[in-house]
Amino acid sequence: MPSDTSASNTLPTTSYLGLLRNREFAGLYASFTLTVAASTVSGFALGTLVNHQTQSPFLTAVSMYGATFATVLGALTLMSVADGSRPRRTLVALQCVSLVGVAAQAVPGLPLAARFGLLLVLGFFQSLGTGTRMGLLAEVVPTSAYAPARSLMNITSGGMAILGYAIGAVLLRYLSPQGVFVAATALTGVGLVVVATTVRERSVRLTRRPGLRQTWTTNIALFSHSGQRALLLNLWVPNGLIVGCEALFISYAPDHAGALLAAGSAGMLLGDLTVGRLLTADQRRRYAFALRLLLAIPYLLFAIHPPVLVATAAVFIASAGFAATLPLQEQLLALTPDPVRGQVQGVESAGRMTWQGIGAAIAGGAAQHFTPGTAITALAAVSVAITVFSRPFVVRARAVRVETANAQAAPSR
Repeated sequence: MPSDTSASNTLPTTSYLGLLRNREFAGLYASFTLTVAASTVSGFALGTLVNHQTQSPFLTAVSMYGATFATVLGALTLMSVADGSRPRRTLVALQCVSLVGVAAQAVPGLPLAARFGLLLVLGFFQSLGTGTRMGLLAEVVPTSAYAPARSLMNITSGGMAILGYAIGAVLLRYLSPQGVFVAATALTGVGLVVVATTVRERSVRLTRRPGLRQTWTTNIALFSHSGQRALLLNLWVPNGLIVGCEALFISYAPDHAGALLAAGSAGMLLGDLTVGRLLTADQRRRYAFALRLLLAIPYLLFAIHPPVLVATAAVFIASAGFAATLPLQEQLLALTPDPVRGQVQGVESAGRMTWQGIGAAIAGGAAQHFTPGTAITALAAVSVAITVFSRPFVVRARAVRVETANAQAAPSR
């Protein structure tokens, strides 16, 4: 579980303002925000550049979202570095790699093959950075503040992704794609400086040297644990399938896709704010199953091709269900030994991002053979089925966590 040793250094509050008054959390949060902004802006510039040079929708989409598939490589190979002896130094080094990678995209005349290679490299190292950052987060904030901290970062990630595309579009009116890459490089550099000046070095967590062997050892133990396996399944697959539904909005309603996507973003923001800020830990656990169902059930309306206003309302309501991620992440962290929590959180994040890409690919493939409305309905139904049938395993994982906590709290004899 997250350490409470840092509680004395933070305000005794779980409000967003109280979290931001914690210097180390503010540093992690600011660097995370800048990293997401830089990634989004550079992705938009790369997509524009690729589209201009190739006129290929497939290559353009891959250039904007292909990095998500590289995150799984980090989870399978070197994610154990997230729990290495000097996590702050590791995070600074990974930020330096990102800085070099983004700066390299600004080189004029760089071949597209090299640009795609850089994209994969950046995705790989960014996944390691996410694991390291989340491991530090669990030490920087007290246990009671972990869910609000993740909530704030989730909200920022979604909001910054939208804002980043808007900023990228504005910049491209006045700058070339290379100029936008320079702007993204500057954002990445500022994020590096923020981490280096605000986050202090933490204690050693691993007893073995991080590397491929250590990563696989931890991953095998992670997936051998039925409770953690069930939690990862619920964190990855239902969410990924619903992201696949969202990927079909343009095909489903070309003239109203913007409204549907905006409704989804607004619903996700509302859900994260409500669940992360207003609900207690017990309430989050109590409503987690209902939120997972809420994520998919409204999409079943697409089977009857409802009016645009009804569809938009359904998407808004459903997207609030993405907040089920928070209680599931809390449960996963509670079942994770302290020495490997960075790697486990990194694997969770990488798997969630990868399944978003998989969900979009499944949705696109289904829509090739059926109507977009039918594909959306089918993916939502599968999401509901997985949530319902895996519930006993999630409940069992919660019981194991409670038993473990009680055992740790019991006085030694």
